[in-house]
Amino acid sequence: MQADELRDAALAVLRKNDLGGWTKPAPRLYPHQWSWDSAFIAIGLANVDMQRALLELESLFRAQWHDGRVPHIVFNPDARDYFPGPSRWGTADATPLAPREPATSGLIQPPVHAIALDALLSNVSNASTRDLKDRIAALYPRMLAWHRYLATSRDPDASGLLSIYHPWESGTDNSPRWDDPFTRLDVGEVAPYVRHDLKHVADPSERPSEAEYDRYLWLVELLKNGHYDDAAAHHDHPFLIKDVLMSAIFASANTALANVGAALGRPQAEILELTDYARRTSNAVLNTRRGGLALDFDVRAGESIEVHTCAGLAPLLLPDAPPDVLSATVDLACGPQFAGAPGFMYPVVPSTTPGTPGFHARSYWRGPTWPVMNWLLWWALRRHGLHDTARDLRAANLGLLSRPEAQFAEYLEPYTGEPLGSIEQSWTAAVVLDWLAHPA
Repeated sequence: MQADELRDAALAVLRKNDLGGWTKPAPRLYPHQWSWDSAFIAIGLANVDMQRALLELESLFRAQWHDGRVPHIVFNPDARDYFPGPSRWGTADATPLAPREPATSGLIQPPVHAIALDALLSNVSNASTRDLKDRIAALYPRMLAWHRYLATSRDPDASGLLSIYHPWESGTDNSPRWDDPFTRLDVGEVAPYVRHDLKHVADPSERPSEAEYDRYLWLVELLKNGHYDDAAAHHDHPFLIKDVLMSAIFASANTALANVGAALGRPQAEILELTDYARRTSNAVLNTRRGGLALDFDVRAGESIEVHTCAGLAPLLLPDAPPDVLSATVDLACGPQFAGAPGFMYPVVPSTTPGTPGFHARSYWRGPTWPVMNWLLWWALRRHGLHDTARDLRAANLGLLSRPEAQFAEYLEPYTGEPLGSIEQSWTAAVVLDWLAHPA
């Protein structure tokens, strides 16, 4: 497809998945609102419809918990054929912190939202409409509360690294990042269930295994029984990981929110607070590097998780990464461990390094390439002034996705380009729109 055709096709996907105030991630597999999906969708929509882009974030933050957390799923009451649904989470019954309506999950996802808000503000400065600026100003304190929740409840020891309680919080559900921590989980009795995701894929190997799913649900039960209390989770929850990818995104998100706050004339103390969060988090992520890759830390095991996944490229996302770290990380991202792997259809970054433990070219986060993750790396390259490398990564991803058979897939097999998972994925269409809007 040519650029204009690709843009029209991406817009058609977003319109098809639009439910009025928010966008479902895919036509069938994901019928609810997911947190970081909506952030990327807002980034894409900012290039074509600012009003609708803002509404995407506004609808998500209406489900914000009283402690500031943004749940990873906001449930669509009209979509009942989904598991695990609201009753399995039981958030409103488990804690007064959760809203009674709409129903939500009890987990979180990476905080891309302020990056989206900053992108929207940049477009508003060009459009200069008072209504849009007022709506951004109304969202800002909600995002500040979200960042304060992350900086305190998810990092109570002020280490600079955010903790997650479940692989679903990382956004990289069945990544090899979690294989070793999962071996140490003592899974109790899990109530019978029927998976929703396997109804919508031809090959079950593309999705997490049954053993992984049992562990996912066991962790949810533990968190629900603990009333989704952060202090309790840090004390005794068996899956507690300091997540470098989420932390690096948080560092950039704090810088983005500080930019928004400064543009809105917010108090200097808030700007300094956000800047301090960014600095503390950046330093902590840099200190996790081993062999050039940033590594998650398994708190319960007391050790780093030695795997080779795209999360290890997290230093590239840091707003103030030193030049030598940037250079080394770019070399890794473009080299044979990632985008330069021999045999790839296009030089795009895969989710896991080929040939390393856990790699599987067709299985979810174990090998396929995810356009949304490639967008994050491209965005970081541009921000660091590495425009040639950014253009190359953009061109490779657009080459992969402009083939009619790609169908805006959730993820793709890196050697053949075969679309995998769900097709007509909203955030894939959204990042295509943003790539097309930024050719340089």
